[in-house]
Amino acid sequence: MNETWLNKINWADDGLVPAIAQDATNGRVLMAAWMDREALKRTVQSGEAVYWSRSRKKLWRKGEESGHVQHVKEVLLDCDGDVVLLLVEQEGGIACHTGHASCFFNRLQDGQWVEVDAVLKAPEEIYKK
Repeated sequence: MNETWLNKINWADDGLVPAIAQDATNGRVLMAAWMDREALKRTVQSGEAVYWSRSRKKLWRKGEESGHVQHVKEVLLDCDGDVVLLLVEQEGGIACHTGHASCFFNRLQDGQWVEVDAVLKAPEEIYKK
């Protein structure tokens, strides 16, 4: 596949672009992460979400440890070319490393963050290492 499509992305100075994973079925935003050129290229080639970990300074395939793989149905780019949106099928129904369905489970209520979604599976059950 010709990779000129990667040049349409407005990569940040650090070579990254924000990536949002959204449930392709119900539209819920599952998580936000970062991608570099290689992560996005591998995502498109494999059909599974691959991200760049800023803390670990390496590529990681979503679900490589947890089994909660994201099967990519569509890849979209915003109007400014600086945010990627992945429409995904979330294997296991858990996108967050905390065991929640989505990483967005804290709601601001009366000046405080309140956890509004239940943990579906304890992290120690997900990550056995």
